Formats: sequence, C-alpha cells, structure tokens
Amino acid sequence: MAFDPFADEPRTALSAHEIGQDLSMLSVDELDERIALLEKEVARLKEAKAAKEDTRAAASALFRLGQG
Repeated sequence: MAFDPFADEPRTALSAHEIGQDLSMLSVDELDERIALLEKEVARLKEAKAAKEDTRAAASALFRLGQG
C-alpha cells in the first residue's frame, strides 16, 4: 500500500496500468514503477513480434523452395 502524506487516508496502489488513466495521484516512485513495467511489456511485445516474423520468414522460404 502506498502512503500519501497529503491524503486523508492511505490509498492502495494499482498493480496494473491502464492506457489513458489519470496519473495525477501517482507519486514519482509509482510513476517510475509504471515506466519500468511498461518498458518490460514493450520488450516482451518486441520479442513476440520477432518470433512471429521469424516464423513467417521460415514459412515463406519453405513455400518458395516447393515452387521451384
């Protein structure tokens, strides 16, 4: 649970990030955590894309070999 000394009562930090959500109530540390989380997700997406591109290239090469 994140502590906000300016709030009337403590609030619970969200574990997930939603695109477009209000960021005004997040602390600098919470923003850093969100950035790290999103950077890891971008890396995961890039790895998945590269794997799919490799699969597509292998399939294309296989079909080209069969046409000759």
